[in-house]
Parts: sequence; structure tokens; C-alpha cells
Amino acid sequence: MIIWHSDAKYGGAVVNGWVLAAIITLALVIVVVKRLIGEPLNRRDLWVPPTVLTAIGLYTLSKTNGLHADDYAWLVGGAALGLTLGFLRGSFVVVYEKRGFLWQRYRGRTFAAIAGTLAVMLGYSLLGDQFGMQPGARPIQLSIGVSFIGEALAVTRQGLALRVPFAPERR
Repeated sequence: MIIWHSDAKYGGAVVNGWVLAAIITLALVIVVVKRLIGEPLNRRDLWVPPTVLTAIGLYTLSKTNGLHADDYAWLVGGAALGLTLGFLRGSFVVVYEKRGFLWQRYRGRTFAAIAGTLAVMLGYSLLGDQFGMQPGARPIQLSIGVSFIGEALAVTRQGLALRVPFAPERR
């Protein structure tokens, strides 16, 4: 199995799709476990991972050939749905003050929202298959990233409403 190789077609290094999916899955599991326990809420940890995932998804999308207007329309609809569901999920995250800074913690309703988000997005993807949307027009990194941006918006909103400083960045 080739994990990382140079691809002249894209002009750079390419990560094997399964390896990238495994890395993203592992990162998501770590984030969820940390948030289940409760963790300091700092801006970098809240915003960098979804921004990076979204950027990877957009880059992947930019390298996909043969997309049509209907693919892009479906993609915009999926992004809006993902952003909305992420914001809803983020509204179930507990944001609180601890040691003078903001902390966050997932609770039962957050996990119910995660399950609901996955079910709705799976349904949207299957519907896209039925309407002939190209699989290349649906990078998983983009879907996850946009959803976590929605969550970050809701969590940031809660944190700002508390008027408590975000936790300092870790070194």
C-alpha cells in the first residue's frame, strides 16, 4: 500500500485515501473523547481543525475534473446542511467557566445530535447518488470540516455570551 507518493498529475504529494480517512477518524475520536471528559476551550483548538479539514476538502474538490453546475449546487446544499447541523450540535455542547477560563464538554444530547447529523448527511449523500451527483464532488474532509465550523460557531457564541476569556493556547 502506498501511503504518500508524488503525483505529477496534481503536481505534488498525495496521501492514500484510506490512510487519510484513518488519520481523520483517529483525530475525530481523540477530539470527541477529550470533549466528553471536558477540556479547556481555546480558539486555536476550536477553529484550526475544522478550517484545515475544510481547506483539504476544497483542495480535493479543486482537483476533481468534470464537475457540473448540478454537482456544485448539490455541494452548496450539503455545505449549508452540514453547517446548520453542526451549529445545532454545537448548541448542545456545555460551555462553562473553570479556573477562570472557558471549558467545553459534550453531553448526552451532543451525542444524539452527532448521530442525527451522521444519519441526515448519509441520507443526503445517498440522495445525491440517486440524482447522479459525482462522488468526487463530495470530499468527506469538506463535509466534516464545514460541520465542525458550524459547531465552532455555536460554541464560540456560547463562550462570548459568558464573558469569560478563552483558555490560553497550549505551548
